[in-house]
Amino acid sequence: MSNAVIFPCLRYDDAPAAIDFLCEAFGFARHAVYTDEQDPGIVHHAQLTLGSSMVMLGSARPGEYVERYGWKTVAEAGGITSCIAAFVADPDAHHDRARAAGAEIVTAPHDNPGYPGRSYDARDPGGYVWNFGSYDPWAEPGA
Repeated sequence: MSNAVIFPCLRYDDAPAAIDFLCEAFGFARHAVYTDEQDPGIVHHAQLTLGSSMVMLGSARPGEYVERYGWKTVAEAGGITSCIAAFVADPDAHHDRARAAGAEIVTAPHDNPGYPGRSYDARDPGGYVWNFGSYDPWAEPGA
């Protein structure tokens, strides 16, 4: 399936604030945001882009999906079980933007141990850890 694409899907206790943070701190852009007609503080579905990549997210709320999948926020789970990695051309500049916007920096920009490029890690207000780095996994090895 050469046209397959993966979209991480995330849940936040305060999805509108998470959207604002991801756009301001990490440089995402709003592609689509569908809020509840009666309560705009509830995001049914949102799509944010970073370059040619996208994440989807929504408000954490009880109901069918939580029961069916056992879906938990990072806080409910008591920690992360994965992180989200993204290619950025200049991790040092990206780090400076994220830090200035209030991102919790988990690791400062550093050369990657054992493979090319630089990266840093930041935690968003929902507890998700994001790795932003210059290593391009699609590039030919040694390029």
